[in-house]
Amino acid sequence: MAGSYADRDGKIWMDGKLVEWRDANVHILTHAMHYASSVFEGERCYSGKIFKSREHSQRLINSGKLIDFDIPYTVDEIEAAKTAALEANGLKDAYVRAVAWRGAGEDMGVASARNPVHMAVAVWEWGNYYGDAKMKGAKLDIAKWKRPSPETAPSQAKAAGLYMIATMSKHAAEAKGCSDAMMFDYRGYVAEATGANIFFVKDGEVHTPKPDAFLNGITRQTVIGMLQERGITVNERVIMPEEVEGFEQCWLTGTAAEVTPVGQIGDYNFEVGALTREISEAYEKLVRV
Repeated sequence: MAGSYADRDGKIWMDGKLVEWRDANVHILTHAMHYASSVFEGERCYSGKIFKSREHSQRLINSGKLIDFDIPYTVDEIEAAKTAALEANGLKDAYVRAVAWRGAGEDMGVASARNPVHMAVAVWEWGNYYGDAKMKGAKLDIAKWKRPSPETAPSQAKAAGLYMIATMSKHAAEAKGCSDAMMFDYRGYVAEATGANIFFVKDGEVHTPKPDAFLNGITRQTVIGMLQERGITVNERVIMPEEVEGFEQCWLTGTAAEVTPVGQIGDYNFEVGALTREISEAYEKLVRV
């Protein structure tokens, strides 16, 4: 598919029914548009099966609760909606975007308790998130924006508002010819990329930041399990900026990113080494079981 995401053929599941893609619209006074009262999931379907689908559906519900609204659908109903969207569009290999938000209603201000909560599921074909970086390693900028304290925002919610600084950071990175940017957290510790978690390798061990100020991704958790099954030590810990120079390998994880090698962060270079390739290939096999 090419062109605008607003102008495509197909169907989108919206509030319990399938609607024409171009008709899946909301009112201009939708609360989420003005105050970011929206949560979402990004998922991939491989050969007709969404990887860890129920975990994503449950996280969508949990994210809603974390930003103070209840999604009016159960996990089973969300699962059925995703299946309906895939079948209606005739897709077996696809990206799946489930989104829930506070719509237009009686409230039009910061408070919105009386406004209805809506949900939609859209699916489309989507290749590698970072293009050919899957083979040669992504190039990352270092973002000026930092992940906020969990006392400032609900860091374990996959909430739209938390991605504003990610968007700005990725735009700045792309302007420099990079694929993405590595972000620090509010304390100055290494955190993640704009939409993916980060891992490093040194002396045969893996190091990854503690997810105490950013989302503990489902793919991140999956990859940690894969490493531990192979007997590889995984250190979830505080990583200081000055340590980055000393790491040998690096990769990103995420539903969209899958496992993507990193070849450069700022002035620091990394090899796309054996462990990076092994985990990337093993993940590709796992999601297609």
